[in-house]
Amino acid sequence: MEVLIVGAGNMGRAVATRALAGGHRVRIADREPERARAVVEELDGDVAAVELDGPGRADVVVLAVPYPADREIAARWADALAGTTVVDVTNPVDFSTLDDLVTPPGTSAAEQVARAAPRARVVKAFNTTFAGNLAGDRPLDVFIAADDDLAAAHVATLAADGGLRPIRVGGLKHARALEAFQLLHMKVQDQIGGRFRTSLTMQPV
Repeated sequence: MEVLIVGAGNMGRAVATRALAGGHRVRIADREPERARAVVEELDGDVAAVELDGPGRADVVVLAVPYPADREIAARWADALAGTTVVDVTNPVDFSTLDDLVTPPGTSAAEQVARAAPRARVVKAFNTTFAGNLAGDRPLDVFIAADDDLAAAHVATLAADGGLRPIRVGGLKHARALEAFQLLHMKVQDQIGGRFRTSLTMQPV
């Protein structure tokens, strides 16, 4: 598959590392092209930096950007994303307190992406794995929430090819639980030493 990763922060780099380990073609785009090029220089495999101007020929688009930039990009590219698997990895957390989500009650960042690009095949995945761990080679669990079976299968293949364990948790509404779970995970990690802060970051796009 060809995978476009939007965002050249730590999460974007980590997802790229796993996709390349699985033998996939990776393209990285960022609002600061030099950041994308710098990440590409660190990686091995079929990887290149591209302009942040649309999904191109990607089979899978990974939104590795902070909330609400994921929703904004989906809205900007809505027509071009029709039929494309779009993976939202965002955690819409109030980082000033690590005590709440910033999404409205009864929804999730991923569901907002789906509303912004209604013809895309939106999946929530990778948000419960910290970037530092994801960039390694351990067989981590990747929880997948999606309404579209084909899109879920694409992401499961991407994860499995990269040495991860894909676990389908249900429809896209379960992204709410995954995002809330990761909020708790971050808070616990912060209380025992703040280790996640240097490994989680996603850069604005």
